[in-house]
Amino acid sequence: MSERTSSALGRPAAIACGALFLAGALLLLWGAMLYAPTEKVMGDVQRIFYFHVPSAANAMLGFVLAGVAGLAYLATRRSGWDEIGRAAVETGTLWATIVLVTGPIWARSAWGTWWTWEPRLTTSLITWLIFLGAMLVRKVSHNAEQSARLASVIAIVGVLNLPVVYLSVHWWRGNHPMIFKRGAEGALAPEMWTAFVAGMIGVTLMHVALLYAAWRTAQLEDAVSARERLAEHEENGR
Repeated sequence: MSERTSSALGRPAAIACGALFLAGALLLLWGAMLYAPTEKVMGDVQRIFYFHVPSAANAMLGFVLAGVAGLAYLATRRSGWDEIGRAAVETGTLWATIVLVTGPIWARSAWGTWWTWEPRLTTSLITWLIFLGAMLVRKVSHNAEQSARLASVIAIVGVLNLPVVYLSVHWWRGNHPMIFKRGAEGALAPEMWTAFVAGMIGVTLMHVALLYAAWRTAQLEDAVSARERLAEHEENGR
C-alpha cells in the first residue's frame, strides 16, 4: 500500500485493509498452489484458472457497483456516489486487467495461441476499454462535475455490456470451457471446486480492501479540491 493511500486511510484503517488483503492473498495462493490437484491434461498451467475466474467475477462486481453509483450520481448529483463510482471503476479495471493478462497465458497452453478473437475474449476487451475510458475522461477534463457526469454515463454503458460478456459463449460458438455446467466436458472435480471457492473468497477479500482504500482516497481528494477552490475564491475576493 502506497504512503499516499496509507495517509488517506489513517493508521487503523490502513492496518485493517492490509490485513484483509493479506488474508485474501494467502487464501487464494493456498487454494491455487497447494490444495488444488494438478490437472491431468494441461498440468500446472491450469492453476491460472483459480486467479483468472475470480478476477473476472470481481471485475464484474466492481463494474456493476460503478454503474449503480453512476446512475445514483446522475439522479442526485451527490459527490458521495461519484466517489464510490470512481473507486469501483478503478478496482474493476484492475481485476479486468488481470483477466486480460492471465487469459492469454492460459490460452497459449490450451489453444496454442496468445490471443484469438474468441467471443468472450473480445467482449471482455471491449468492456475493459469502456471502463478505461471512464477513468481517462477524468484526466483530460478540467471540469470536475462535467467529467463526473460523463464518467457515470460511460460506466452505465459498460454495465449494459456485461450480460453480453457473460452470454457470449452461449450466443456464439467459442473456445471457453463450460466448467460450471454439471456433467459438461471440462467440469471441475470436487477438490478443484474447493480450491476455486477459496480463490473466489480470497480475491473478493482483496477487492474489498482495495475498494475501501480507493474510496477513502477519493473522499480525501475531493475534500482537498474543495478547500483549494474555497481558498482560491477567498483570494479572488480580496
